[in-house]
Amino acid sequence: MRPEKAGIVNDLSEKLNRSPFMLVTDYQRMKVEQFGELRNRLSPAGAEIRVVKNSFLKRAMADSGLPDVGDQLTGQTAVVLGEADVAPIAKILKTFAAEFKIAALKVGVVDKAVLSTADVEALAELPSREVMLSQLLGLLLSPMSGLARLLNEPGASLARLLQAKADKEGGAPAEAAA
Repeated sequence: MRPEKAGIVNDLSEKLNRSPFMLVTDYQRMKVEQFGELRNRLSPAGAEIRVVKNSFLKRAMADSGLPDVGDQLTGQTAVVLGEADVAPIAKILKTFAAEFKIAALKVGVVDKAVLSTADVEALAELPSREVMLSQLLGLLLSPMSGLARLLNEPGASLARLLQAKADKEGGAPAEAAA
């Protein structure tokens, strides 16, 4: 392999090692403006899209210890890498593909596990990490808050009873104290 090609493969291998995920998409019918739009949507989410030759990607994946998905690397290939969570990235790709009717996902690799197109689309349907964490926190706090309300109720009932008695007697304790 020529040195410039080896440099491209080494650079791609380093990016694959740093990224917890890799999504492979087909960009065959995509125009330059649309590709730029996709790149602009992915950038704020902490991801980048790169056009790579299939042979370079196969070699970089082998160097990085990723599973062999060479049978699915056909046609024009773009790879999406990032250092953040994969779910928002998958959501961006799914929305973009639905909006422009292009950029079909081929395969995904998350934490060295191969995901089919259906699996990546299922990831896109998940709520964001923050929403899931808040739902988990709500589930954890629900029994504790119920217990706190249950333990607080006898004291609150007594206070309401005493207040009702005082209201019924017309504030006599306040006059007696004066």
